[in-house]
Order: sequence, then C-alpha cells, then structure tokens
Amino acid sequence: MPVVYVASCKLPTKHAEFTMHIFEDPETGKEHVALVLGETRGKDNVLCRVHSECLTGDSLFSMRCDCGSQLELAMSRISEAGAGVILYLRQEGRGIGLVNKIRAYELQDKGADTVEANERLGFDADLRDYTMCKNMFRHLEISKICLMTNNPLKVKALEKLGIEIPQRVPIETGQNDHNARYLATKAGKLGHLFGNKSKLS
Repeated sequence: MPVVYVASCKLPTKHAEFTMHIFEDPETGKEHVALVLGETRGKDNVLCRVHSECLTGDSLFSMRCDCGSQLELAMSRISEAGAGVILYLRQEGRGIGLVNKIRAYELQDKGADTVEANERLGFDADLRDYTMCKNMFRHLEISKICLMTNNPLKVKALEKLGIEIPQRVPIETGQNDHNARYLATKAGKLGHLFGNKSKLS
C-alpha cells in the first residue's frame, strides 16, 4: 500500500519558512516528510534533495558521515533559489535501522569499512527503498526535478518510478578526517560521484 498524505504545517527554519507535509506508510507505520519552499506544483526542474534519515549526522552532528552537512546545504541552496523540495525518508542506516547502524559503526571502529560492516551483519550494502517517493511527488504535483545527490543509483531508482531527472546536482560537503575512509568507500564500492561532476551518464 502506498504512503498517504496526512497533514501540513509551516516550518520556520534559519534558512527559510518551509511548508512541511507529513505522509504515512500504512503498512510500516513509518512517517516521511516533504519540506517545500516556494511555488513548485507543476513546475519543471524543481531543485530537490531526497534525503534518508540519519539521526547521528542530522541531529547529533556526527562527523562520521556527510549526511547532516548535505541536509544543511540542501536547505540553504533551496532557500537561495527561492523554491525547492526536500523529501526526508525514515530509513536510517541505508535501510537497516538505527540499532544495526550502531552495530555497523562498532564493526567500523574495529577496522571494517561501511560496506564490509553491513555485510558482516548480513545486510546488503544499501537496502534503501524509494517507492514512497512516487506518491509523495504525485501529491506535490512534481514530476521533473534537479536532484542534489552524489549517488547515481538514487537517480536510476527515482527514474524507474517515473520521475524525470534532467540534471544531477553534486552535493559535496562535510569532508573531514573522521569520514575520509567512509567517503572513499562510497566512491569506490557504492559508485558515488565526487569531483563536482554533474553530467548524468
């Protein structure tokens, strides 16, 4: 069963006043969020970030990843542009949940990289599901986006859902000594693109 729209409210932030739309998955009970700024309904090439929840990075300012920095930059860019949308998806740890994410961190502390840690716990490297985005975008009347991501697999996943993505916008930020190996693994094993390459290929 697809996610369903529940309610909306104003969300003032240091970047801008967004409208927050809440959606619920009836099967899992998980709630997903769309943050919208400006006039986006029916518009082409809407600036967009599809962001999976990261408690440690988004809320606790962890330097082990670049998630919080990416969310912050996405909000800032949308504010500067005057319009855009962020889909905030409740799928922690690339889909394995918070408890298993911390177990994976424990393995990383002992020498494993992020992919190896997930695999040792019996998970694939990335279990995220983007099917909820289809109904979220449909409710928002958005079908063509400029996607802020470094992950070409995310582009392909959304395109399979019927979302047109004429441009991938690199979102490189938050690099530091604590996440250097993590970012290298994302590039080397997960195919993430760095170096500000925006061409889709």
